[in-house]
Amino acid sequence: MNASNKRRHAASPATYVIAAIVAAIAGFGTVYWSLAPSDNGSGSASAPETPTEAASGGTGTAKTGPLAGLNKGAVAAFVAYSKPRDLPDFTFETGDGATKSLADFHGKVVLLNIWATWCVPCRKEMPQLNALESQLGGKDFQVVAVNIDRGGPDKARNFLNETSAGDITLYTDPSGKLFATLKAVGMPTTLLIGRDGKEIGRLVGPADWASPEAKKLIEAAIAAPAPTG
Repeated sequence: MNASNKRRHAASPATYVIAAIVAAIAGFGTVYWSLAPSDNGSGSASAPETPTEAASGGTGTAKTGPLAGLNKGAVAAFVAYSKPRDLPDFTFETGDGATKSLADFHGKVVLLNIWATWCVPCRKEMPQLNALESQLGGKDFQVVAVNIDRGGPDKARNFLNETSAGDITLYTDPSGKLFATLKAVGMPTTLLIGRDGKEIGRLVGPADWASPEAKKLIEAAIAAPAPTG
């Protein structure tokens, strides 16, 4: 092969660099949808193909009810269920090691956020969750953000301090199983839970929880008629 043919067949270094950049961008765009901690335990159901399918959990999207049509703007990815879903039993811990469960929040609407310090979108989302808790938190509503890092609560505590999330109570999952137990398929994953402890909707991925759309969604959940039976 002569020199001119070699030049035609050999890719330039710039070509390889461009290809690598494109691959990196594509990979970054999907990692937080699909990445689950490797030490979260086993036995969970296989993940559905898309975040929307994962969020719906096979229950269908609500076309009527207090949350219907409120998945707009900043919370467009939120899926409100046509029928509330039972949740499996699970526990987590406070920063000082006390055990908590959903039963401790019975009677409140809960926005349960699963997050980690290594999750880049979580860093942007945490101040927004803090603003939501600051404005709407109280006897009827609470943001319950559960950190799934391993190795103790200090790293998570520092993260909350760094992101000025002083209104968010530190909760952690030392068991490492919450992600799989709740069949989360992305980081962060946020569940909206009714006063009776049943899941009424889910959003996979980050959202601006301080937005008017998010507040309207939460206010509708708070104002929803109390479950009977």
